[in-house]
Amino acid sequence: MTKQAFNYFLLHAGSLLIFSSLLVSCHTKTLDSKTKQVFRYNEHKNIGSLDPAFAKDNADIWAVNQLFNGLVQMDSLMNVTPAIAQFWTISEDAKVYTFSLRKDVNFHSHPLFGDHQTRRVTAHDFVYSFDRLKNPQLASPGSWVLQNVETYKAIDQHTFQINLKTPFPAFLGLLTMKYCSVVPKEIVTHYGTDFRSNPIGTGPYKFKRWEENIKLIFRKNERYFETNSKGERLPYLEAVSITFLADKQSEFLQFIQGNIDFVSGLDASYKDDILSANGTLKPTYTSTVKMLRAPYLNTEYLGFYMGSEVPEYQSQLIRQALNYGFDRSKMMTYLRNGIGIPALGGFIPKGLPGHQENVGYSYQPEKAKQLLEAYKIESGNQQPSITITTISNYLSFSEFIQRELQSIGLTISIEIIPPSSLKSAKSNGKIDLFRASWVADYPDAQNYLSLFYSPNFAPNGPNYTHFKEEQFDRWYEQAMLETDKASRINLYKKMDALVVEQAPIVVLFYDEVVRFTSIEISGLGINPTNLLDLKNVQKN
Repeated sequence: MTKQAFNYFLLHAGSLLIFSSLLVSCHTKTLDSKTKQVFRYNEHKNIGSLDPAFAKDNADIWAVNQLFNGLVQMDSLMNVTPAIAQFWTISEDAKVYTFSLRKDVNFHSHPLFGDHQTRRVTAHDFVYSFDRLKNPQLASPGSWVLQNVETYKAIDQHTFQINLKTPFPAFLGLLTMKYCSVVPKEIVTHYGTDFRSNPIGTGPYKFKRWEENIKLIFRKNERYFETNSKGERLPYLEAVSITFLADKQSEFLQFIQGNIDFVSGLDASYKDDILSANGTLKPTYTSTVKMLRAPYLNTEYLGFYMGSEVPEYQSQLIRQALNYGFDRSKMMTYLRNGIGIPALGGFIPKGLPGHQENVGYSYQPEKAKQLLEAYKIESGNQQPSITITTISNYLSFSEFIQRELQSIGLTISIEIIPPSSLKSAKSNGKIDLFRASWVADYPDAQNYLSLFYSPNFAPNGPNYTHFKEEQFDRWYEQAMLETDKASRINLYKKMDALVVEQAPIVVLFYDEVVRFTSIEISGLGINPTNLLDLKNVQKN
């Protein structure tokens, strides 16, 4: 090769290298730009269905919330706010709810809608959706939401009316549940049971692809009806990507490596790595991670089966001794790094109207000893013992209580069984003392107090303890009809105090929502029902 030819080659090779570098650089920037617009999170539990009629568990609810809307929704302060219904009126007898619907809400695109690929939502769609929800053949776990509904109808295209059997102050809260989302008849009819994996809704994101147990993808709904305070259309992100790693420690590792944007909850496998003993982020993470923390409408407790024939469980003295006999504050510090609120009040959690700070049991070991001695004298049993049945994830809490109560002379054994076995045995009265939790179905204290209303005995209702007290039942029924908010809350407080006194439960703590996000995430927020709402999220 001549010198001239060699120089020519070098010149053009350099140009080619520069051009190639520019292409790679542009491609990388494009990929980075796309990644910036995708919110990535992991769901360690499997998602069972994307049909809102089956949105029973958090995993399903989180996904469904991105795809569907109902008449109303809940904001971060638990206020019921407009969604597809722009406003509503309630009759003087509190039994008739009339909703005026927005006229700019469209279903996600689908060929079955014809030439326009979509259509507007009308009041008739809500009639169909409610008919479907309560249809016994569908067997939706959310059909109970409509049990107090007498009738409903479409007055015209944009007016939907619901008539209740009896007044129910928490009814609007019930309508915020994803069960009450609107679905299109023609799409549901076409897919049948496969609507679970071919969802068409009205939400900020639309369904794209689902490889079950591997990946789930949503894309931005360009026609979404909600806007921000400046009138700009939501959502901000282009997509949502969900993976399905079952192991929480692996999930956390993916988060730290920057492969997902968000982790919810505090797991024993990583709590000491990311948090100090007082519940703050360790210095290692303060420059890359944001922590969000707020009260969660979840009460963790031990429940006594009041129908037990074993004397220890029947004794109010033993039940109260157990309540007084361990230090809840110390338990939260050592076992949860300070995340969670020690339950020194009643069963109604902090954050709900009706919660009371000082009606519960403080740590009083001497009082616990006195109650235990009174039981021994009354029963003649000098070696009382009880057994806590729990699952492996909560073994540490049971062991803590076991150690604390041994010092006052109460022997506690621990039985560990699988979650499914605990759920079944608890429902059927096969366990004398069980660990449980109650997360609000809707943000009203009545939801918590329903666990002690005697007509709700499990397995036909949520009264797993089989607690029965005539005065409680009278107050409960009175509260169901009380339309004055202050009077209703006063009844809630009286019921809660009565439950505390009778002690069919040992309230352990009121949980907190804890969220960890990458530093570039904004607008995620946090709420007492731990609902994942991504329409306001941005990646900076």
